[in-house]
Amino acid sequence: MLPFIIFNSKTLGYDMVETITANDVVELSPMYLFRWEEPQQAFILLYPEGVVKLNETGAAILEHCDGTHTAQEIISKLNETYATDVSEGVYKFLEVSYAKGWIRIKS
Repeated sequence: MLPFIIFNSKTLGYDMVETITANDVVELSPMYLFRWEEPQQAFILLYPEGVVKLNETGAAILEHCDGTHTAQEIISKLNETYATDVSEGVYKFLEVSYAKGWIRIKS
């Protein structure tokens, strides 16, 4: 099993972003298509201006951004998968994804 990567604002290039709360239900923005890209052997976010190649942990988070899961439910699922507390990394990734327009808050 691969270690869970912790993202921070310096790593992702953002200083302050919208705070995602535990009860926020998140979903992909309709402008983005999340899918597996066989030639790249990676999950990607496809959008009109280009493509974002995701690492394993980013894809694991976005896979659950389907409009039915709260941030806390996503964290619980990934805590089981990675057998460690991933809450800080998931919140940071969701906040940056929100700031970039990849996801939106449904609730």
